[in-house]
Amino acid sequence: MEKYIHGLFPLWGIRFVSIVDNADTANKGNKKSRQINGLVNEWYLEDMSENIKSVLTNRRQNGFHIGAFALYGYKKDPDQKGHLIIDEEAAAVVREVFTLFSQGYGKTAIARLLNDRGIPNPTEYKRLHGLRYKQPKTKSSTLWKYFSISNMLINEIYIGNMVQGKYGSVSYKTKQNKPRPKSEWYIVEGTHEPIIDRELWDRVQKMVADRTKPFSVGNIGLFAKKAHCAYCGYVMRSSKSHGQHFLKCANKHVSKDACTGAFISVDRLEKMVIDEINRLSAEYLDKDELERNIGFCNNLQAQKKRLITDIEVYKKKISEYSKGIRDIYMDKVKGIISESDFIDISKDFTAEKERLEHIVADINTQLSALNEKIEIGDNRRELIEQYTNLEHLSREIVETLIDYISVSRRIPGTRNVPIEIHWNF
Repeated sequence: MEKYIHGLFPLWGIRFVSIVDNADTANKGNKKSRQINGLVNEWYLEDMSENIKSVLTNRRQNGFHIGAFALYGYKKDPDQKGHLIIDEEAAAVVREVFTLFSQGYGKTAIARLLNDRGIPNPTEYKRLHGLRYKQPKTKSSTLWKYFSISNMLINEIYIGNMVQGKYGSVSYKTKQNKPRPKSEWYIVEGTHEPIIDRELWDRVQKMVADRTKPFSVGNIGLFAKKAHCAYCGYVMRSSKSHGQHFLKCANKHVSKDACTGAFISVDRLEKMVIDEINRLSAEYLDKDELERNIGFCNNLQAQKKRLITDIEVYKKKISEYSKGIRDIYMDKVKGIISESDFIDISKDFTAEKERLEHIVADINTQLSALNEKIEIGDNRRELIEQYTNLEHLSREIVETLIDYISVSRRIPGTRNVPIEIHWNF
């Protein structure tokens, strides 16, 4: 349709003429013609919008990917339109995020770990790989954040299901989108290769649903959301006294009549659970059958290499903060900065340096455990004995084996605290 403006300035005494769809706007006789043309155009655009929407809906219903960009961890299949294939570089990060969360790391702690290692977030990853992904670039636009991790952990695309239509346009007249309820999403199962296996996915979803909260160091409490008061059913909360962690019923403090209040130390509860696990394993497990069927990780050396690389990255950052503290001290001595500025800056540097040192210590612990596994090699009998004769629990073991634990008060005159373990098996 021809749409343009033509005319001369009125100052010259010449009429200004606007021509739209070949209709002279100065001619009153063309008013109805313009109205009809506008209505026809409106119908045409609406009809075209419905046709496009119908085609896209059909492709969504059949599990074809129609987005401009593939989800982080995948890339578009160059040989099959609408199909996704795994991008191994990004998929390794996705697997690590799920594994860390299942081991008890909080979402913010995971984001910090990735940022400390200089891993670009999904937006920056697209830019670095030449994709025309436009988003306002700010100082922190390359960093991982809490919501990036949170959204990743609940996205079904990572288990091979195509999920689309989370947002819909308000009208064909605007580009504005609004979120849709999950009942209106297009979910088609098994459309592409999964990055996350079903077992890990289910474990993570349960942990997300439980809303377990991490301690300040980023690790979730061993029995977080798992220990319940036997008297009122209230979830027991963690407290710390003289360096030792305890679990207690917070409902007791709501009212003196609300609950008598269960109470137990985390160390004592861990020992009681371990004793029961070892008793059950000795009584019920057929170790010969377990030895034949249990699967072992075959990439221990790759894990070790990754941990060593992480340690090197963190040590380099620690060295940079140490140098920074020395430099600002010299600036204070030279009078470049004030005493108060030195105290504020050095306090931040020292806190970050100590945080990184804690991370290095944690990785060294993981590395020691990994070296022990490598030394043991493929001696399955010894590995099974080690697992079925536990000395310590991990959050992963608690999450896998235990539904919840009912804790009572100590029996008067004794040190015994009755507990009732509800297993997942």
